[in-house]
Amino acid sequence: MQLRDRNFEDEFIFTASRSSGAGGQNVNKVSTKIELRFNVRESIVLTIEEKEIILLKLGKRISNEGFLIIQSQTSRSQLKNRQDSIEKFYQLLTKALTPVKRRKKTRQSLSSKTKRLDSKKIASIRKQSRKKIGLDE
Repeated sequence: MQLRDRNFEDEFIFTASRSSGAGGQNVNKVSTKIELRFNVRESIVLTIEEKEIILLKLGKRISNEGFLIIQSQTSRSQLKNRQDSIEKFYQLLTKALTPVKRRKKTRQSLSSKTKRLDSKKIASIRKQSRKKIGLDE
């Protein structure tokens, strides 16, 4: 089941504030920066296992109260920043809830093994040739 099929929008808390950066007088007058807050611990949409995974993987982005906070201020439009923050939210959750593939151990091929041993022999011969001959007499 995809995350977008669930209804997370009811649990979002949006706050608007003045954005920083370029924009002239518009920055001082209009609140275009959007902050999306989502309470992971008290979410009805997420299962207990999903909550544990999210709290573990996104722990640094979650506040002490249990809120996942996502900010967006790239656009001058409040609506675009709102849509951008929702998109960031779904990307974050998708990445966090995607299980990590385990690495399958593979055997070394015969040719790679012989190449490695040949290069070691060449290095050994090269170092042997650097020794001074006849000092142990």
